Amino acid sequence: MSATVIPPSVHGIEEHRLNSGAISIMEQLNTAGYDAYLVGGGVRDFLLGKIPKDFDIATNATPEQVTDIFRRARIVGRRFQIVHVRVGPEVFEVTTFRAGHEGHKGSDAIQNEAGMLTRDNIWGSVEEDAKRRDFTLNALYYNHKDRSVYDFVGAWEDVKAKRLRIIGDPETRYREDPVRMLRAIRFMGKLPLTIDEKTELPIIDHGHLLSEVSSSRLFDEVLKLLQAGHGADTFELLWEFGLFQTMFPEASAILEAQQDSTYWDLIEQALENTDARIQSGRTVNPAFLYACLLWPAAHQRFKQYLQSGMEPTEAMAKAGAITVDANATTVAIPRRFAQVTREIWEMQLRLPNTQTRRALSLLRNPRFRAAYDFLLLREQSQEIDPGLGRWWTDFQVENPDVKPEREIHTREERPRKRRRQYRK
Repeated sequence: MSATVIPPSVHGIEEHRLNSGAISIMEQLNTAGYDAYLVGGGVRDFLLGKIPKDFDIATNATPEQVTDIFRRARIVGRRFQIVHVRVGPEVFEVTTFRAGHEGHKGSDAIQNEAGMLTRDNIWGSVEEDAKRRDFTLNALYYNHKDRSVYDFVGAWEDVKAKRLRIIGDPETRYREDPVRMLRAIRFMGKLPLTIDEKTELPIIDHGHLLSEVSSSRLFDEVLKLLQAGHGADTFELLWEFGLFQTMFPEASAILEAQQDSTYWDLIEQALENTDARIQSGRTVNPAFLYACLLWPAAHQRFKQYLQSGMEPTEAMAKAGAITVDANATTVAIPRRFAQVTREIWEMQLRLPNTQTRRALSLLRNPRFRAAYDFLLLREQSQEIDPGLGRWWTDFQVENPDVKPEREIHTREERPRKRRRQYRK
């Protein structure tokens, strides 16, 4: 298949605006006799008027050949082998051109019974690689040697129309990798795109395929979706297409059954706040995001345990532990974040105690700020009456020298805290 070649005078990408590290990698691959292209978001975002964050390179060099060229490089992944090449402080992904897996049997291309590719390491040509990519907008190849963009799948027309279109048969491609449905939502949430009808229609009917994806991988995908500066819009799209319900079944059931919009408002406000933080260059702790997303399930469990006569502290600890564990079948929160999520919830019971000595002790707690922010969200969503948040705001102003203590334990020094195990 011949490529449509878009010259610099048409595509408008100015090379001096590209990442110098990515250009250096392409030059070294070219010098070694290999083809190399900038591909994916590094090309797509420029053409759509956005500033790219990622600059990925595709080449006909195999992973082993790439590591022979670059001293600071290592092969990562088994399902989809890539090479991480470090240039200065930055790490770039270098992938080898891939071919279709059809007709290939053996350890390099494996599908499970649902049609999902569990391994995809069949090397091919740049033309074959373009067909293997998910969306046309991600299949534009920038050639540093002639500074042209190469299009093998009709992507240039989609760029001009600002249209999101999957490559190949949508249902087959979603079965091969269900995360492609999440990527479609992510692009729609962050870019000014309309989605092609054939790309859109199968998503609602195939959301259940996400259950084939590892729960740890979905944890990372949720962060990409909701912590990229467009979380509020993306959340609404996830809900509209039924994908949030697949990943967070308990919380979703409560959101759907709730008579008022309390929990919904809390999540939306949290995501709007998160978007503002990210767009202003500040960081966001994933534990806080998950504390908000799972709060409907944790809070309902907490209230049930209280009604059964359980003491509040134990009720919250048990509700938190079981909620996090229950959702791990779909989205597994790493232990280091899950513990913080539970502590944010548990501190909601301590914040109402405003006796001065206890209040000062809470101010020094490393989790105070997150718990305080969560309290404000509960007030803003009208889950609880206002007032306590204002008290804590004033108390911080009155005690400006009291700061949260940092956790300074090293891995070896950190005390092992055995948490109580709860039965479901």
